[in-house]
Amino acid sequence: MGKHEKSGVLFAAAKELLPGGVNSPVRAFGSVGMEPLFISRAKDACLWDEDGNRYIDYVASWGPMILGHGRPEVLDAVSKTAAEGLSFGAPCHLEVEIAQAVTRMTGVEMVRMVNSGTEAVMSALRLARGYTGRDKLIKFEGCYHGHSDSMLVKAGSGAMTTGIPSSSGVPAAIAADTLTAEFNNLESVSRLLDANEGEVAAIIVEPLAANMGVIPPGQGFLEGLRELCDRHGVLLIMDEVITGFRLGLGGAQEYFGVSADLCTYGKIIGGGLPVGAYGGRREIMERIAPCGPVYQAGTLSGNPVAMAAGLCQLQILEQQRSTLYPGLTTAAARLAEGLRAGAQRAGIPLRVNQMGSLCCAFFTETPVVDYNTALTADTSRYARFFAGMLDRGIYLAPSQFEAMFIGAAHTAAQIEETIGAAEEVLETMK
Repeated sequence: MGKHEKSGVLFAAAKELLPGGVNSPVRAFGSVGMEPLFISRAKDACLWDEDGNRYIDYVASWGPMILGHGRPEVLDAVSKTAAEGLSFGAPCHLEVEIAQAVTRMTGVEMVRMVNSGTEAVMSALRLARGYTGRDKLIKFEGCYHGHSDSMLVKAGSGAMTTGIPSSSGVPAAIAADTLTAEFNNLESVSRLLDANEGEVAAIIVEPLAANMGVIPPGQGFLEGLRELCDRHGVLLIMDEVITGFRLGLGGAQEYFGVSADLCTYGKIIGGGLPVGAYGGRREIMERIAPCGPVYQAGTLSGNPVAMAAGLCQLQILEQQRSTLYPGLTTAAARLAEGLRAGAQRAGIPLRVNQMGSLCCAFFTETPVVDYNTALTADTSRYARFFAGMLDRGIYLAPSQFEAMFIGAAHTAAQIEETIGAAEEVLETMK
């Protein structure tokens, strides 16, 4: 039997039933010229595919598995809660407890639970429009905020990977109200605000851009956005679907020392189950129904099983924050350092951006600081690197423009194993 024979059989069947054989585009492995692996199980920092092959996992379900797969405390919380009921469609005590945890950790004054990051962003944008009475939004090239219509304009993540940063099916009238600025370029934001004075409801930003690779904010960029928003009466929305509880317990707001009016969350807040949330200042959040006129609802919002998983994970992060986050940063920095050194020895142009527990390897000589410089990366070279690493048991994102996620379950030995595999692959790419 071939190394990936079972995955091949499953993918052939899936293509007859699912568009592209997948339920999310980046999973299709299209940008790396391969067929996807079908995963059968996961534990700690590792995955096993249907053929029994084991991989060190740096996708981490796209971020939420910060404690590793199968964390016993989280599984126990899920099991106990599920035994009491999977869904009520009514309030439960866990919703209150997780809201208390989120507000305590992040500083937002009120929070509304939803079921995904996309839903959180869509709802926060509607709230910003309802609160300000304005229609236009400003986003940044290459930043991905989910697949709601107004955000699929020069988007990152899977849209950037597939070469469709502006999706078909988005009405021109909706796209016209989404203005696009350049990440790390305050002047581009200022020009848009001046040209649309009194019309912009919100600026939405990934405080650490993690959907066109990993691109940190330049010095003064987030502070400048805060000042511009205050000057023009615009709300600042930080999309913390990836950075929330990962850069630190208080997310990017705490890490960078810049406060937003609204924040969106996802990924980690669910402990691996489908959860999102948005929160912010009380006066803004109280415009949401049933308190105010901005309508948003969800049958499964605050689902007890998802709340139990997320609450348990957040509690562990809070208990271990003093050692966990510095440890993650140290491990990610070591991985980034090892990748750079291996590329230098092999004579391969490689830029590795790293911040906290996130890093990304760009095959380019150009410093990657925004969307245009990210596009200088050699995606065909990344595809070769991806295939070589996969063959050596290292599971990376099947896209040049996605982050590597380091978690608490990654051991020092696994980080060194990954660096060793990278050195071998880079030598073959000369």
